[in-house]
Amino acid sequence: MRTFIKGGVHPEENKYAHHAPIETFPLPKQAGLYVTQHLGASSVIAVSKGDFVKTGQLLARGEAFISANLHSPFTGTVAKIEPVPDIAGYKKMAIVIDVEEDQWLEEIDTSAEIKREITLSRQEIIEKIKEKGIVGLGGACFPTHVKLMIPEGKKVDYCIINAAECEPYISVDNRIMIERTEEFLIGACILRTALGVPTVDIGIEHNKPEAIAKVKEVAAGFSGINVHILRTKYPQGAEKQLIKAITTREVPVGKLPVDVGCVVDNVATALSVYEAVQKNKPLMVSYLTYSGKSVNQPKNYKVRLGTPVSQIIEANGGLAADTEKLISGGPMMGKTIVNLNACITKGFTSLLQMNAKDTKRLEPSNCIRCGKCVDACPMGLEPYFLAPLVEYSRWEDAKSSFIISCIECGSCQFICPSSRPLLDYIRLGKSKVGEMMRTQK
Repeated sequence: MRTFIKGGVHPEENKYAHHAPIETFPLPKQAGLYVTQHLGASSVIAVSKGDFVKTGQLLARGEAFISANLHSPFTGTVAKIEPVPDIAGYKKMAIVIDVEEDQWLEEIDTSAEIKREITLSRQEIIEKIKEKGIVGLGGACFPTHVKLMIPEGKKVDYCIINAAECEPYISVDNRIMIERTEEFLIGACILRTALGVPTVDIGIEHNKPEAIAKVKEVAAGFSGINVHILRTKYPQGAEKQLIKAITTREVPVGKLPVDVGCVVDNVATALSVYEAVQKNKPLMVSYLTYSGKSVNQPKNYKVRLGTPVSQIIEANGGLAADTEKLISGGPMMGKTIVNLNACITKGFTSLLQMNAKDTKRLEPSNCIRCGKCVDACPMGLEPYFLAPLVEYSRWEDAKSSFIISCIECGSCQFICPSSRPLLDYIRLGKSKVGEMMRTQK
């Protein structure tokens, strides 16, 4: 089995929803669609208060180079357009829709028929992906069409599908590979076609035997699909680590995967690409895991964007009594949810109920120079050294020590026997150093 070489840790997997089939969550009565659900410039609103919209209709247009279209996941009336608090409590411009019974745009194919033949050209595929608002659904939400527009002078050799799903608890990509195998693989082949490469490489951690068996079985009916079994180790699903494991190529400091001839997309993205290109369906749903040690029945959901977080919790009997924190995106790299009335967005991969034992931070003590954080860092950095540089505002030293290369996986903080808030300091340092670098440019 393959894996990356430097660092890594082994947190409890807690894949409680591994065997839970994907359920379609009911429609809400009212939904809120944040205008910006992607990296890059905000989309430009294309509707007005009082407008009647159908399912699949364009709500906001991504006009900047790095931006993405937003479509209505519902049929209904635009009740208001105003700032609405997100999961962190920050107000973001949103389109609020009073939801009615579905009326899909006629050009969207809602049938269960699987369309295998890829008829569009490379450029037509990229345009279709752009038109339908597809973004990376592994969490970063980078517009997929931009990733497929290879800069002049660059050459892509590898189209890689990230099926590692290395974060604890999250298991929805695993279920997609089991339940929507053929559509997922067609989507992977569409991405391969858009990049103009002959093969697609899928990396799956070995703790997903059912998905591995199903993907291998169905992939045998395709040409040019390579399935790689990866050793289960966090953060195997990080782009640079996945590239190292599959290709042995190493992305240099300050460079991107395309600089070493690789483009990486995840499982849910590939499925969304299939639906956009073959079924003319915009990105209107999020696939997420609802789980936690005290959750009676962990589930995997297909939820339409704009559905309030509170409704998912209410549908599952409310919060468990010992819930201390709600997290979206996994316990290692995810974000704390402080506003239950926030709405589901693109890239919302999980809703986790965490108890006090798993979220309690121990009182930090002095660094004992054990070097465990250095051993755990997959980027080969020295977290014990970087954190004090930030603490004492030594930004130039932090920059020259490659703080900007940190992928914020949290391995250092997870492994630290002194409970030092290493990641907290390094995140702050990355932000400050990045701002400083942009100013210098």
